[in-house]
Amino acid sequence: MDALRIEGGRRLSGSLTVDGSKNAALPALAAALLADAPVTLRGVPMLQDIANMTRLLGELGCDVTSDGNTVTIETTDTSKVHAPYDIVRTMRASICVLGPLLAARGEARVAMPGGCAIGDRPVDLHLRGLKALGAKVTLESGDMVLRCDKLRGTTVFMGGPFGSTVLGTTNVLCAAVLAEGETIIESAACEPEVAFVAQMLRAMGADIAGEGTPRIRVQGVKQLSGVDMQVMPDRIVAGTLAVAAAITNGDVTLHRFPFDHLLAVLDRLDEAGVHVRQLDPEEAPQACSVQITTDRRLRPILFTTQPFPGFPTDLQAQVMSLLCLADGNSIVTEKIYPDRFLHVPELTRMGATLIRQGATVVVQGADELVGAPVMASDLRGSAALVLAGLAARGETLVRRIYHLDRGYLHLEQQLAGLGAAIERVDGGPT
Repeated sequence: MDALRIEGGRRLSGSLTVDGSKNAALPALAAALLADAPVTLRGVPMLQDIANMTRLLGELGCDVTSDGNTVTIETTDTSKVHAPYDIVRTMRASICVLGPLLAARGEARVAMPGGCAIGDRPVDLHLRGLKALGAKVTLESGDMVLRCDKLRGTTVFMGGPFGSTVLGTTNVLCAAVLAEGETIIESAACEPEVAFVAQMLRAMGADIAGEGTPRIRVQGVKQLSGVDMQVMPDRIVAGTLAVAAAITNGDVTLHRFPFDHLLAVLDRLDEAGVHVRQLDPEEAPQACSVQITTDRRLRPILFTTQPFPGFPTDLQAQVMSLLCLADGNSIVTEKIYPDRFLHVPELTRMGATLIRQGATVVVQGADELVGAPVMASDLRGSAALVLAGLAARGETLVRRIYHLDRGYLHLEQQLAGLGAAIERVDGGPT
């Protein structure tokens, strides 16, 4: 099984371009089921999750073609409505076909997804929102089965115990665009990935207003056409690369950096002594060029993960790795997934001093980290271990990096291009 071997202590320098967003591309690919003509998405990161989604679309009667980072989807058989378990179990985002299938074909049969390493992520908000639009929901042989002769607009409340749901919002949004009348999605997720899907649907002919705010208004239309869209840059990949530059005290330029989508992170990084400077003020801040530099010593900070525009949970682990080298005690609180601390014991193996109490971790900064064999347990935690390895003294071996490959496209090659001593090796059995 593949692993990453890292010789720490190399200062990163150079430039990179941020990849397209996986979390925007996946629901956008699913939304192609709504179109009566081909949909083309450009700048799609060719990750395993993307491959699984295109395979699923093939099962659902679509002809999918790829050319480099461009994917084109054309529906050829509208009779297929079943997303089987053997595909759904490989990728939780498969659930985002629920809304498009229901709206376009009147029925959706999607295998019930399980939990994951960072805790259960229930689907009740998805189902509650689609039921409000008129869907009848049953559970048959482990599949969620939704049927409806006609969807009707209404007011749908999407708030949950840990905030709004991103994929739940996109599911209801995709169903509402073909529903009869007006739908108001209240407590909608405000994440940029939701706004991207809304902008794509509008380009296809949907009548949508308010994306990026907690209230989205949708006036149903009869049909949607094809579209040709460029996928937005990945804010989590961008944040990870910025922390990679910072943790090695590097000097790195990132192109297509989503500055406006990372303001909460940039605020905390600046407080810690990491400076992200936009190079050309005339560039759109959603995809601009920035330079990352770092003060000689890092300062401790406090942060709490929150729904957008707050600090994203998907960057909590990476920034925790950085704070292991700060002068003093930092406090990290996880409000989205309270159990998302599987990286903590692995960082401890590298010399970090971390004290967890429930959903909070106190990070006692140290002078250095020490390389060690470590094991990844989830996508963002694996990125945190790689970042720690870049700064650690000696060699770090990160095993089970198939987690990393779900969200980062050849991360080791990107980091090696900036001067890191990192390579993919056979890590043996785990």
